[in-house]
Amino acid sequence: MMSHAAKTPKDVLEFAKKHDARQVDLRFTDLPGLQHHVSYPINQLEESTFEEGFGMDGSSIRGWAAINESDMLLIPDPTTAYMDPFYETKTLTMTCDVIDPITRQHYDRDPRWIARKAEMYLKNSGLADTAYFGAEAEFFIFDNVRFDQNAHEGYYFIDAEEGRWNSGRETNNLGYRPRYKEGYFPVPPTDHYQDLRAEMVETMIRCGLDIECHHHEVATGGQCEIDQRFDTLVKSADNMMLYKYVIRNVGYQYGKSVTFMPKPLFGDNGSGMHTHQSLWKGGGPLFAGDMYAGLSQMALWYIGGLLKHARALSAIIAPTTNSYKRLVPGYEAPVNLAYSRRNRSAAVRIPMYSASPKAKRVEFRPPDPSSNPYMAFAAMMMAGLDGVINKIDPGEPLDKDIYDLSPEEMKMVPSMPASLEEALQCLEDDHAFLLKGDVFSEELLETFIAYKRKNESDAVRLRPHPYEFALYYDI
Repeated sequence: MMSHAAKTPKDVLEFAKKHDARQVDLRFTDLPGLQHHVSYPINQLEESTFEEGFGMDGSSIRGWAAINESDMLLIPDPTTAYMDPFYETKTLTMTCDVIDPITRQHYDRDPRWIARKAEMYLKNSGLADTAYFGAEAEFFIFDNVRFDQNAHEGYYFIDAEEGRWNSGRETNNLGYRPRYKEGYFPVPPTDHYQDLRAEMVETMIRCGLDIECHHHEVATGGQCEIDQRFDTLVKSADNMMLYKYVIRNVGYQYGKSVTFMPKPLFGDNGSGMHTHQSLWKGGGPLFAGDMYAGLSQMALWYIGGLLKHARALSAIIAPTTNSYKRLVPGYEAPVNLAYSRRNRSAAVRIPMYSASPKAKRVEFRPPDPSSNPYMAFAAMMMAGLDGVINKIDPGEPLDKDIYDLSPEEMKMVPSMPASLEEALQCLEDDHAFLLKGDVFSEELLETFIAYKRKNESDAVRLRPHPYEFALYYDI
């Protein structure tokens, strides 16, 4: 096993010795959700360094400090230790918290600190002591990708051996590719990636992740899903970062490029991150009851909170311009702000696979894997908890097929924003629920919104789109 259920710094040092670790690699996550790292020879790691930390410059990290207050400390979390499966040199890896060296306070823009504060807020509320999250992140496996944009050109080219568009290729063509929107569960050779996914899963297990299943997904061109078992909020976010790291690197070793971008292919399914969540207290589940779909009143109120704040949440759980190429009506996209035990176009679904009270949970379907899991899980829990505290009624379930609803009925069902710009506006207008318990700060949300507006929403809006030439060149 390359992972270790370490509890203390002493445990980690013993684990490093046992595995003959030569270096230590420290990981942390920026505001947009990308992981960063810095490595040290193993002799730099002592019991005292778990208190004192390792210095680093935060001024070049996206969405972080200005240059005049850029010194940061990385404090490793001993419970996250594992041996990196990809480095040539034996390397012990840990996830870190980011600390201000002067005040010794947690750094306000460290996303992991937001998730930790959310867990503390939950405990302090007295309503529950644990929030469990189980996120299902989908991804694409491509063979070649190139893209560029400048003053006089803009393009992207994606190729995937498994892409249905290669059916007419003249050389090295053995057929067997999933049809568009028909990639769900075919056996090999149509599923090209059984062995690759299996190796991803085996590597994750060696790193300490608990994996439930893996399969091909609906889209052609290598869309896949690997499901992790649920865990507590911070742990699930840590696990999601490790999950993405392992998937990308196993793919890379085989000459494949993996993307968690929600909608890389036009006209086929996008990649979501359906997020299962439940509240527990004293080791018992709080979401099981005798109301709709076997839920408790608390669970229904939690759904009420998710639905009430879903449009504001969208800026955090679907935080890219590309997210809104996925969140469009049709394609089973969960744009309808309603709940249902079986309707997959509803934003909240109640899984009915098991009658066990422990399995009772709500599944929020709008999130996608371009989100920062620390912020996404924290924000969803804050919305749900707001529903519980304020007894927000989620309304009637949407059990009819969405296509059977009359236009009048459809008008009654609110929907997710249609663009990142609209989502950011919704977050500006509705974020008081995130400020409770100082989980998110006004300053952090302002920074996040400004960063997203300038570097993503406006940046995409200002550039000519290739399709505009097809539409307008001869106008």
